[in-house]
Amino acid sequence: MTSNMTTSERRGYQQICGDNGLMMVVACDQRGGMRKVLADRPETQAAIDEAALGVVKSGIVRHLANKASCVLLDAVCAVPRVVDDGILTRDTGLLIGLDASGWDTDAKGYRISRLVPGITARRVRELGGTGAKLMVYLRPDRPEANEVNIGIIRDCIADFAAEDLLLVVEILTYQLEGESDAAYREIFPGLIVESARISLELGAKVLKLPYPGTGAACAEISALCRDVPWAVLSAGVDHGTFIGQVETAMRNGASGVIAGRALWKDCISLDPGIHEDRLENIASDRLKQIQEILDRHADRR
Repeated sequence: MTSNMTTSERRGYQQICGDNGLMMVVACDQRGGMRKVLADRPETQAAIDEAALGVVKSGIVRHLANKASCVLLDAVCAVPRVVDDGILTRDTGLLIGLDASGWDTDAKGYRISRLVPGITARRVRELGGTGAKLMVYLRPDRPEANEVNIGIIRDCIADFAAEDLLLVVEILTYQLEGESDAAYREIFPGLIVESARISLELGAKVLKLPYPGTGAACAEISALCRDVPWAVLSAGVDHGTFIGQVETAMRNGASGVIAGRALWKDCISLDPGIHEDRLENIASDRLKQIQEILDRHADRR
């Protein structure tokens, strides 16, 4: 595994994995999505500023992510705070998200990914990052939808290769306007498989992907990836659903988990007492259950 990585990238990959050699990354780089979890009304969400989000994220690190092999955070309101304030433990890896909240839309309605200004590979290193995560949107069945986003992937891979720093490439797909739920569900596994193929062709060395819907699709991704590790993300599903997805993905060749809302979406709060209690007593137990699945599969490798 990881034979295509440089020594520096391989060392970074080792640091985002646990002792079992598998990724167990707690994702809390969300901004808009986290505001929606913390408050129901748009006006209340808008009142949650970056400083308040930084406090919430620091709590997730302190009470949950420090129990994992790595945390994924943003450089908008979380980093360098968690490093400078001594919140992130020395044994927990740090991935820094490059993507900004939301997306732009072109004239045909296709999504164009956004990046946080100024967060280059060099800046990630300066912020203490073990590596970074780039998220882009793709619709592999619509080549005209992907030109800009493929350019973003290519440019970021080149930037991180020049700095010799680990980059995790995350791909999300999306439903088009006028596309029925049933039609989208039918093509979804293929969209994820083909998104993985595109990313690999562009030179991605670690992938973060949505659960593609079936064990067969997971196995197809693993066959494409060969020695390129891929982690399954939670996409905000409930914990019980995600546990099943993790089991299937691991059984079919995945190399770990990068999970956010499935762990903490009903545990975070602007009330510090509630926040700490739920993260310690609910989210941490969920994390342990995922780690147990990873350990079982590590023993079979």
